[in-house]
Amino acid sequence: MKTPYQLLGEEGIKELANAFYDVMDELPEAQTIRNMHGENLDEIKQKLTDYLTGWMGGPPVYHSKHGTVCLTDPHAGYAIGPKERDQWVACFEKALERVNASDEVKAMLKEPVLRIASAVQNRETSPSDNTDPNIIAIG
Repeated sequence: MKTPYQLLGEEGIKELANAFYDVMDELPEAQTIRNMHGENLDEIKQKLTDYLTGWMGGPPVYHSKHGTVCLTDPHAGYAIGPKERDQWVACFEKALERVNASDEVKAMLKEPVLRIASAVQNRETSPSDNTDPNIIAIG
């Protein structure tokens, strides 16, 4: 059985990471999680590319550049409830569609993506919507 890394390749994973943040940037229903990110998404796109490369079975690029891979610590300052988790998953699924990932890749990633999103969730409920653009973390 091939890994998602083998099926997508390095360039495919980079396209997926870019598509993920492009989708987040474009979808009104993802505004809550988009507001948790800076205006410029270039650095976070690269970090996601690095993370996904290793996570999908390729070389441990993220670990080589940044050390230990821990998803909960960088997200701890943000109020991430079920709504935010679901927005993240929806962006990932739409990004897979946008890069024309095969049904095989989509099936391989469905549960693991949900597990990652659930692991980062740090609230039982989502915070009230806050439209203040100066708020980085709501909680």
